[in-house]
Amino acid sequence: MNRENTNYEVLSDEAGRPIKAWTVGVPFEDEAKQQLRNLRGLPFIHKWVAVMPDVHRGYGATVGSVVPTVGAVVPAAVGVDIGCGMIAVRTTLRADQLPDSLRGVRSAIEAAVPHGRTDNGGRNDRGAWKDAPATHTAAWASLVTGYEQIVAKHKHIGRGPQLGHLGTLGTGNHFIELCLDESDGVWLMLHSGSRGVGNRIGSYFIELAKKDMSRYHIHLPDADLAYLPEGTEHFDDYVFAVSWAQDFAAMNRELMMRSTVEALKTSGELPPFELAESAVNCHHNYISREHHFGKNCFVTRKGAVRAREGDMGIIPGSMGARSYIVRGKGNADAFHSCSHGAGRVMSRTEAKKRFSLDDHAKATEGVECRKDVDVIDETPAAYKPIDAVMAAQADLVEVVHTLKQVVCVKG
Repeated sequence: MNRENTNYEVLSDEAGRPIKAWTVGVPFEDEAKQQLRNLRGLPFIHKWVAVMPDVHRGYGATVGSVVPTVGAVVPAAVGVDIGCGMIAVRTTLRADQLPDSLRGVRSAIEAAVPHGRTDNGGRNDRGAWKDAPATHTAAWASLVTGYEQIVAKHKHIGRGPQLGHLGTLGTGNHFIELCLDESDGVWLMLHSGSRGVGNRIGSYFIELAKKDMSRYHIHLPDADLAYLPEGTEHFDDYVFAVSWAQDFAAMNRELMMRSTVEALKTSGELPPFELAESAVNCHHNYISREHHFGKNCFVTRKGAVRAREGDMGIIPGSMGARSYIVRGKGNADAFHSCSHGAGRVMSRTEAKKRFSLDDHAKATEGVECRKDVDVIDETPAAYKPIDAVMAAQADLVEVVHTLKQVVCVKG
């Protein structure tokens, strides 16, 4: 690893495009570095691969990577949680207007938004709607034509929930939070994506790309980096499907936020309130057509947020850690990007082995949230320190608001 300047490190010890990594002062695992070396050797990478400070090993391509390409796209460089991202909004509530116990607030949110997963995702899954509300059915009507177009050509994608997952949270690191900012203003913030249908799209096209590589006799250092060349039918179908899944994900977050706001207004737990400013709604697993360094290209961000000059974004910490509303600085070397969060520092399996319920309870002290064995893998110590992550990307974003959660809902 060679230092080129004080802002990022450059990994350029092998053939291929450079890797510019905003990882000064944060853990950067060897497995993630190897994934990036595999990726940067692909012949259609434009200029270099940019790496965000929350980087960690992912499926096929590294989480926390920004990959500009010309002439092809790598489905694994977007991943299977297509359109996953954040939405946050400030309310007119103040910290001193919150009740002493926030259990009722948490219960109101949990009752309003399906979350988690049971019955193996079957008909009795608590994390899906049995009968979707009218607002959600109307929203689905704006998405259904595109969905039917995708499924008509790729029937396997249609084998699973769609409307039933619209406006639902899911599992893992997805959450809904009530937070306080630096001035004791109350915010609502949530994290989710395109749910089951996005997973099916991502998984399907990753496998389809592998089959195409075999058909074309193209051998890769990692089969999961299979790509779709521009101009092919599968490329066009994938780009269309990803764009649709991103729309689904954005709508999913908007509907959950509406449900959360309405539930809290009618809960009896809080005084009357309104929303104080426009919501920030941003993807961090997606593909975008952009222009960088003299060329039109596709930019895939997997665990990264677009941060053009003036762009508003959200960088969440872990349960019990601070989160940030940020404004992009438009750093060209990073392809106008920043991190999507703190980033895992260990696997879920390792976290469950290493930490106890008592560890988790101490780490989330003061937060009304689940403190049971099924969320140990989401405990704060399983993630990188958010302060170090923010320091490493000081030239990518400026902090506008600092948030600290007091309620956290997880599936």
